[in-house]
Amino acid sequence: MTQTILFDPLIPWPVLWALAALTGAGLVIAAWKHLAGWALRMLAAAVLLSALSGPVYQEEERSPLNDIVLLLSDQTASQQLSDRAVQTETARAELAARIAARPGTDLREVTVPDSGGDGGTRLMEALSKALAEEPRARIAGIIALSDGQAHDVEEAPVLPAPLHLLMTGREGDWDRRLVVRNAPSFAIIGEPVTLTLRIEDQGAAPPGAASAPLLISVGGGEPQRFSLPIGRDIELPVTLPHGGRNVIQFSVPEAEGELTGRNNAALVQINGVRDRLRVLLVSGEPHPGGRTWRNLLKSDSSVDLVHFTILRPPEKQDGVPVDELSLIAFPTRELFLEKIDDFDLIIFDRYKRRGILPAIYLDNVARYVEDGGAVLVAAGPDFASADSIYRSPLSAVLPASPTARVVEDSYRPAITETGSRHPVTAGLGGAGNGADWGRWLRQIEVSDPLGHVVMEGADGRPLLVLNRVGEGRVALLASDHAWLWSRGYEGGGPQLELLRRLAHWMMKEPELEEEALWAEATGQSMRILRRSLSEEIGAVTITTPDGSSVERDLSPSGPGLWSSLYEGPETGLYRLQEGDQETVIGLGPAAPREFEQTIATADILAPVMKPSNGGALRLEEGVPSLRNVRTGRPAAGRDWIGLTPRNAYETLAVTQTALMPVWLTLLLAAFFITAAWLREGRR
Repeated sequence: MTQTILFDPLIPWPVLWALAALTGAGLVIAAWKHLAGWALRMLAAAVLLSALSGPVYQEEERSPLNDIVLLLSDQTASQQLSDRAVQTETARAELAARIAARPGTDLREVTVPDSGGDGGTRLMEALSKALAEEPRARIAGIIALSDGQAHDVEEAPVLPAPLHLLMTGREGDWDRRLVVRNAPSFAIIGEPVTLTLRIEDQGAAPPGAASAPLLISVGGGEPQRFSLPIGRDIELPVTLPHGGRNVIQFSVPEAEGELTGRNNAALVQINGVRDRLRVLLVSGEPHPGGRTWRNLLKSDSSVDLVHFTILRPPEKQDGVPVDELSLIAFPTRELFLEKIDDFDLIIFDRYKRRGILPAIYLDNVARYVEDGGAVLVAAGPDFASADSIYRSPLSAVLPASPTARVVEDSYRPAITETGSRHPVTAGLGGAGNGADWGRWLRQIEVSDPLGHVVMEGADGRPLLVLNRVGEGRVALLASDHAWLWSRGYEGGGPQLELLRRLAHWMMKEPELEEEALWAEATGQSMRILRRSLSEEIGAVTITTPDGSSVERDLSPSGPGLWSSLYEGPETGLYRLQEGDQETVIGLGPAAPREFEQTIATADILAPVMKPSNGGALRLEEGVPSLRNVRTGRPAAGRDWIGLTPRNAYETLAVTQTALMPVWLTLLLAAFFITAAWLREGRR
């Protein structure tokens, strides 16, 4: 039972204070002038003002409430290192027993799990949620069992009680980690890109180590070994071997005695892009499509075009001196012998043998293809003639032979069954498979096609043939009427997209490989994709970072395309294999945030603990004792931590009695006023 005197004024307090001030002023004047009865009038005014203030005698029946202690247990990945998990569980059990033995104290246990993605330890987020579920007036203390490596300190709430950190780990812990300070997301193929690496030791590292070995593996290949100094930034030039995604793995062997090897490796994924596409366009007999080819290539700012064309064939006799046709001779020897390997693609547009390019030049072009180059032949009637470039050393690499027949008839180009699965033509015609394309009016008949026929023309004859020769690739378009599409004849067609895909396929861009296996990562999930011209494929074998393997069946997701989803159990490098197709992919961040800093420290949480008068102690020295401390006093010592009793209670019943009843107020006021009147009358 608690007794209290309260005031419940009948008029607002400002008005009451104003009346008191006026009354006081009048009484002062009366006393100064020695007026009779002023003291009795003062007593009457005091009675009336007291009555207006509404004094009440209140009795409360209260029930005390227990104090609450929040106990946060950090269960994130860094807390599983060494014996930290055992330290945490032992301390949790002992503190729970001690708090349960304290009278009037309740315990609320909060588990801090691994955050989704790469958010690290979200200790303050867990604390904020716990405080939101409890009355802050009852919180007597907050205890965190953690290594102190919190990643959301900037989100710390205002604390109603002391926060104490009981650190796991050991004083002698040390760790070595690999840091990739600078890694671009893309780079130009064939040009070196600089990565900045650093190997650093944290904690009580053993003395004497000045360098450490570094292993570098590109695309899951055999790693190369280097030696890097410890504690210094090293710039490492890397040249990407191919376009598309390049996965580079850096790793440092785990040293004896270090805390963990999880931060000794880093994955860097860089997209390889081409700076410029160097194209050599060799034009023969002039025709309406020649300018179309040139305009298409010149319209792309990423294309460096060299156009070799025959302005006057040797058999033409017009009497114009040769030295007046041009200022300089065209550098055919330099282009076709010395600089041919500098080109990414060579296009022969209606070219035929005229004796201008010697056979040794064309033989060098065939060698260029076998060594990894690319040749596209846009055939016209000249391809079916006796002067056809097929009747030259180029025949060794061309994917089909002419029959000497030229089909002069209208037809609508169509995608073959193989073409519907080939990335060069898959989806090119939309749902109608090219039914709305404009017609072409001429086709060169070819036979014995090699490789894949992806488009067909009149009466199902091969129109576009793709083939691989040695390390290179070659394509044959058996018509010179593709330019009709660019002119919009009968609605036209996708000439620009077809040319773009052809060029990228011939330059071995990964996204246009007809036999390919790749994966797309989203966090810890990957979408596995397999493209093939076959009708069936097998299961994909997935090798996880720890060396274990699992097989995954793929489901059809389109013509020539299969896919599946896989959830990776851990971060790191995954290897995928199906048949003769292999690829690698990295899941998770290049360096997991949870393992960037692994040495236990109180420095990160110090700005949060200091305002609450909390402290930090190491669990390896034992679980500290619990003491009661007053609010505002230091709440931590050498082997103890303090809790602040809150003395919270619940009110069960309230009884109020007026100290100035109406009848008593009227009686006293009338008495003092009457006495003052009589006193003044007698005088």
